[in-house]
Amino acid sequence: MRIVLADSNELIRLGIRSALKKELAPEIVGEALCSEELVEIVRSFGSDVVVIDYTSRGFSIDVLPQILSIDKSIRVLAITPEQSAQTLVDALRSGIMSYVKKDCSIAEIVDAVKETSKGNKFFCGQILETIQDANLDVDDIDYDMFSCEPVTLSERESEIIVLIAEGYTNAQIAEQLFLSNHTVNTHRKNIMAKLGVKNTAGIVMYAVKTNLISPNKFLFAGNAQ
Repeated sequence: MRIVLADSNELIRLGIRSALKKELAPEIVGEALCSEELVEIVRSFGSDVVVIDYTSRGFSIDVLPQILSIDKSIRVLAITPEQSAQTLVDALRSGIMSYVKKDCSIAEIVDAVKETSKGNKFFCGQILETIQDANLDVDDIDYDMFSCEPVTLSERESEIIVLIAEGYTNAQIAEQLFLSNHTVNTHRKNIMAKLGVKNTAGIVMYAVKTNLISPNKFLFAGNAQ
């Protein structure tokens, strides 16, 4: 197992390195103190797993697509302080496979590395709680739905996206916007086609990502059409 540690904090890198060597005996191919170093290490030496705190000094979330463009098979585990649901969504969208907090136990961090190296998602309980409190389900996230292509939505479609994200049913949206159920349903289908999503969760993810709605404000409506 080839691992790159990416964190500007030397003490954190030392702790993770020591724990992993004791439990997993991996090959630490490099330690990056900033985004530029991480890109160079991945380009020069490759990696199976990148363990990163993209919130630490010298890093940004933008480095994730960069390293994945070099090697799509790299699996990324984020270990950061507590983050908002919006930040977690951004991280998942950018290519994070697994996510744990820095105050998790050593055993949990080791398990996260082990499972991530196998291609399995791993989220600590605190991260899952943050996501679920925002009414997002990790299993509902369609990682393939995001692209760099611009999405053009009409003012009416944007209105409907917000209402869907707030949990309104088709009938309630129709009543509020003085439209027929059929028209609302047609708008919903067009929205899903434009966004490239398959369900309500995908629409909500788009609404949160584009700041059409705050992540702590919406909920999924179980009877949405």
